[in-house]
Amino acid sequence: MTYLGEIISILVAVSWTASAIFAEMASKKIGSLTLNVIRMSMSLFFLAIILWITVGKPYPAYADANTWLWLSLSGFIGYVLGDYCLFKCYISIGSRFGQLLMTVAAPVAAVAAWAILDEKMSDTAIIGMVVTIAGIAMSIFGKNENNKVKLKLPLIGVLYGLAAATGQGVGLVLSKYGMQFYQQSLDANNVSMGMMMPVASTMIRAIMGFAGFTVALFFFSRSGYSRINNAVRNGKAMIFTFSACMFGPVIGVSLSLMATLYTSTGVAQTIMALAPVFILLPAYLLFNQKITALEIIGAVVSVIGVSLFFI
Repeated sequence: MTYLGEIISILVAVSWTASAIFAEMASKKIGSLTLNVIRMSMSLFFLAIILWITVGKPYPAYADANTWLWLSLSGFIGYVLGDYCLFKCYISIGSRFGQLLMTVAAPVAAVAAWAILDEKMSDTAIIGMVVTIAGIAMSIFGKNENNKVKLKLPLIGVLYGLAAATGQGVGLVLSKYGMQFYQQSLDANNVSMGMMMPVASTMIRAIMGFAGFTVALFFFSRSGYSRINNAVRNGKAMIFTFSACMFGPVIGVSLSLMATLYTSTGVAQTIMALAPVFILLPAYLLFNQKITALEIIGAVVSVIGVSLFFI
């Protein structure tokens, strides 16, 4: 089928948009920490089923110590720190601006790859950083009655969003580094997992995410058990949490891996980065959020900046 990869990439962007919206709804009902504990447990369950069906083992088979070390570190930075900040960001400024700020993950990943993996940054990538940041600035800054530029959003929400993007960008690079060890381990055992190796890697990261959030909930909160119990009893919150899990780690990740099979990685990543644009209409319809022309232009400019990283 012509343009199958591109069509799948659009579905990924739609899936991640839905995940962000449901995560915002769930976070506001049960809190970001409780949401992440439940969401990570759901993710582990579905990832185990996927691996069981595809490779016959419901766990990351043949992963050596180096693989576990680097992917666990990736999970801690990307999930525990990154996702915690992301959902706190959703509570503060909403999923629309949260997804926009997450476009910063691309330049962060480029810098981290340069520092950790010694990957070179092209001139186009540097331009992409500037364009991405300019697009975000167009959306989050405005003028007050004195015609002075000011931040339109709560500063804490913006800082949470930038921290989340940093966690995702650095976590992505560490994940790539860890998967190199995983591939070496598979080669040493004469085993091929194909496209399921990234899924198994995701499971290692999710295990760390679940462990980290659980420790934070039960050891840094006096009411960890009651918060989980109350959340599970909240029917709407569980529907939102399940939906966020399915559209994010399960459907979103699986389709993103599939997209790269049918089109180039650059094209797939660029289309998948459209989530900040796709989320504008649902934010207006579901949350009655006022959206200005400048914010729309800013979101589009930000996505264009991300696309420059893959040229």
